Amino acid sequence: MKFFDSLKSGVLLDNPVFMQMIGLCPALATTTSLSNAIGMGLAATVVLICSNVVISALRKFIPDKVRIAAFISIIATFVTLIQMLLKAYVPDLAASLGLFLPLIVVNCIILGRAEAYASKNKVLPSAVDGVVMGLGFTFALVLMGFVRELLGAGTILAGYVNGGKGIQLISDPAVMMILPAGGFLAMGFILAAIQKIMSGKEGK
Repeated sequence: MKFFDSLKSGVLLDNPVFMQMIGLCPALATTTSLSNAIGMGLAATVVLICSNVVISALRKFIPDKVRIAAFISIIATFVTLIQMLLKAYVPDLAASLGLFLPLIVVNCIILGRAEAYASKNKVLPSAVDGVVMGLGFTFALVLMGFVRELLGAGTILAGYVNGGKGIQLISDPAVMMILPAGGFLAMGFILAAIQKIMSGKEGK
């Protein structure tokens, strides 16, 4: 039951992107398509879980004065492994994510959870924290990617289904939604909808 409470908090009530407003750079830059959003979200989630576990296990051995440098080194190791795996097995996705894949190293969600949680708690709770925060981040990216690809390209999962054409749902899309300005518009509308829903619940 506690896990599901944590999951609800990480995905909905305390979502790192929509509620804490962190990790906005990849949320805006890599969500031009649903496939990119899924790939970035899952890559960041794996790094978050693995780095949380290792940092928690080594928390008593890492000197306080070099903890940030140690955290970044641990995170960078897992990011490098994920990047190599994606290049080997999903090269198209790795190329599409481009520079934002290695930039997971300095993603403030991952470093923030390492500093605020993993370095102060045991391994299992830190792993759970990595799972719920990673899923919350992935949920935010997937929602953004779905909205932007649907409205901007009229498709879903282009490049991966239906011979690479994706599932065509809108015949006359608004191309602006897959441009940088579209990311800010999508984020604004989603945040407005969330605030409306949350204020309605508080009113009840």
